[in-house]
Amino acid sequence: MRIAFTAPMKPLDDPVPSGDRTMGRLLVRALELAGHEVRIATRFRSWSREGGVSRQNRIEADAREEARRIGDDWAREGYRPDGFLTYHLYHKAPDWIGPALADRFATAYAVVEASRAPKRRTGEWAHGFAAADMALARADRVAALHRADHECLADVVPQDRLQLLAPFLDAAPFLDMPHQRAAPRAPLRLLAVGMMREGAKLASYQVLAEALRGLDRTTYHLTIAGDGPCRDDVVSLMRGLPVTLAGEVAASDMARLYAAHDLLVWPAVREAFGFVFLEAQAAGLGVVGGATFGVPDIVAEGKSALLSPEGDAPALAANLSRLLADPVRVSTMGEAARAHIRARHTLDAGATRLDAFLHGALRHHASTARQ
Repeated sequence: MRIAFTAPMKPLDDPVPSGDRTMGRLLVRALELAGHEVRIATRFRSWSREGGVSRQNRIEADAREEARRIGDDWAREGYRPDGFLTYHLYHKAPDWIGPALADRFATAYAVVEASRAPKRRTGEWAHGFAAADMALARADRVAALHRADHECLADVVPQDRLQLLAPFLDAAPFLDMPHQRAAPRAPLRLLAVGMMREGAKLASYQVLAEALRGLDRTTYHLTIAGDGPCRDDVVSLMRGLPVTLAGEVAASDMARLYAAHDLLVWPAVREAFGFVFLEAQAAGLGVVGGATFGVPDIVAEGKSALLSPEGDAPALAANLSRLLADPVRVSTMGEAARAHIRARHTLDAGATRLDAFLHGALRHHASTARQ
């Protein structure tokens, strides 16, 4: 089928790497793998760092003008999509374009990764919140990528139009990369991957540093892959610990980096799910992390991962201690991690689930059109 696609949170060609951009690109690849013809309808970005009704009104006016322009172009061309798919909308990044074009061309409208924070119903984000709710009301199918979002969305999206869609990745480069060591031995090689910026990322580094300071420093060595404006803060946090800062690592080199380590450790403060957890498991690394939002949905708790409450540094340290004292279990977790990814989170698996999701949206649209 012909699918028109947009990502109001961040365009797919945005120069700043992020999990959001990665997931958007993977959705397009999965659609094409499933045999669909995908057209990027627009790279319009409705996301705004700041709230306020006047600012949101300006963004809405620009978005509606963009929708009119696209619609006129499609009409002249004779193009009509079978469905319109929007990736990632919420109060800071509403979607006015997808619903407008779906209505104009009488086609299905679907949303992957919507989130909803009821506390934003009033205040500076009220206009964006209401706009996101209107898009959800128009949607023939809505997918959440983790349970926390699914629970919030259930208040406004009927159960027959709402589902969980497990995240996925192009696992082949990671699954195919052999480990550089047959079996872990002391000191265990730990890896953390995360941008160094204010907010949740820096908070994760703070939790990580606190956890590491409670461990025997002869039993591990940590490599940190990542860079950013808070690098000096991270350097300060890790001072005196057996840590190497590798800086920003190219995406093409990540599989090799994972394969050179034994465990991924990341507190995941306020993270939706974290692609690093998928990548690390595919590369055969067990995970020690925080049980935040969607992280429990993409690991096999107790088999491929040990999770601790979000922000709980002593609990994170306790899980690390267990594994530092048991290298055999580290190997077993790595094997379980790869098996978990093969079973649930490959690009093929994602394409199958996404195809079923879209066909569900088309069925719902057809049924409502007949009413």
